[in-house]
Amino acid sequence: MQRSASAHWQGDLKSGKGTLSTASGTLSTTPYSFHSRFEHGAGTNPEELLAAAHAGCFTMALSAQLAGAGLTASSLETTCTISLEQKDGGWGITESHLALKATVPGASKEAFDTAVNNAKAGCPVSKLYNTKITLDAQLS
Repeated sequence: MQRSASAHWQGDLKSGKGTLSTASGTLSTTPYSFHSRFEHGAGTNPEELLAAAHAGCFTMALSAQLAGAGLTASSLETTCTISLEQKDGGWGITESHLALKATVPGASKEAFDTAVNNAKAGCPVSKLYNTKITLDAQLS
């Protein structure tokens, strides 16, 4: 299975602008720029898209782990925050932080923690990242 996306850019780094598109059409000439990446301008940025990918992947992996334990979540809400910082004379992603709020009827704390840790380690996006991955998980 392969998935693809494309980027188009015009101009220099600071005053230029670009668009991102995905083969599925979910993103279609979605704007991005220096301002949307390093400041708070309109448009998306690569780190925001990485955060969405990690949140989505982890949440799906957790759903599978819970099912394997005979549990079904009524709600899994995951927020991912990617940290982009200057280091070693350039920019680097230094952390991906997952924050989970889960409602899983009948789940013990132990079964939940096991599923969460297995999902964090087994999610394909987690395996892709070469950075620190942290997680806060709340079960209600």
